[in-house]
Amino acid sequence: MESQEAFVALNMIEGVGPVRVRQLLEHFGDAPAILAASRGELLRIRTIGEDTAEAIAGWEKSVDLAGELKRIADFGCHILIQSDEQYPESLRHIYDPPLVLYVQGGLTAKDRNSVALVGSRQTTHYGIETARKLAYQLAYTGVTVVSGGARGIDTAAHQGALSGKGRTVAVLGTGINLIFPPENAGLFERIAANGAVITQFPFNRSADKQSFPIRNRIVAGMTLGTVVVEANLSSGALITANFATEYGRQVFAVPGRIDSPRSKGCHDLIKKGAKLCEGVEDILSEFEYLFPPSNRRPMPNEAGGLSALELSEHEKRVYDALESGESTTDEVIRACGLPSSTVSVALFSLEMKHAVRQLPGKLFVRNQ
Repeated sequence: MESQEAFVALNMIEGVGPVRVRQLLEHFGDAPAILAASRGELLRIRTIGEDTAEAIAGWEKSVDLAGELKRIADFGCHILIQSDEQYPESLRHIYDPPLVLYVQGGLTAKDRNSVALVGSRQTTHYGIETARKLAYQLAYTGVTVVSGGARGIDTAAHQGALSGKGRTVAVLGTGINLIFPPENAGLFERIAANGAVITQFPFNRSADKQSFPIRNRIVAGMTLGTVVVEANLSSGALITANFATEYGRQVFAVPGRIDSPRSKGCHDLIKKGAKLCEGVEDILSEFEYLFPPSNRRPMPNEAGGLSALELSEHEKRVYDALESGESTTDEVIRACGLPSSTVSVALFSLEMKHAVRQLPGKLFVRNQ
């Protein structure tokens, strides 16, 4: 049996994780030798109890290795173990690096310069737009954007990175064949074509309360730092930030409105020492040795190429009036001092030019 196949089997045995396997490797030398060991041989190791010894010695009763290897081949993904060159270097150095990674797409040397962008599933327009913008700019600069593939901030982060023509990696809390959330099926295909979708879980492993913290440690472990864009005090994104702190990686937090529960988690991180992040430069400045300003591509216009559009004088005044964020038509009228009919026409024209967008409740905001 090859090492890679043996690690796939070990990864499928209940109650046998990376830390125990590391201890077993120190004693037996390689993964196939662990699977070949008898119950008595396993019990001679101080940290191995009766249940674990029984599970490993009788692994063929509970693990369908041949079936799993066929599923891997049929699905079109591949396996990485820690000795493989493509296995994320930063991930090797955490306390409990995954025994195997199931990979759809591919990890490359470029992914060593990666940053995690995470946040809540329940988001505001501000959080979504901020995540997309930061991810776009990071990807455009050459940074791989890593997130968890979930609804909300994670999805916006992956979308932003893809828009920036850069690399992005989604780390799943399920088996690689399970699409969760289901509406992200198309997004995961695009991610695999421009980066990778990865997981440590075997096929058909569904999500539960344990799987997401396990996933979050990979997100934090394979990246240089973690940016929390929007999170309430109970958000799983704070677990990712805690892992990043534990691993000695930089943590960034995007501030929000002081009356928004969705920003409480970020504000709490800032109080505890996370770096306040107002823009991509706050992130890149921490990694100046990797991304010196002289070597970066010029950052695209933050308004998505607005400067290239031909705006009338009225359109410019209305656009400038939206600088402070979400605004009603009446607020725009007061801010720019134009008649209501002129403002309505200008807003409609700006929408057609994709410079602004209308939100529910007849609120208008710049389309960043």
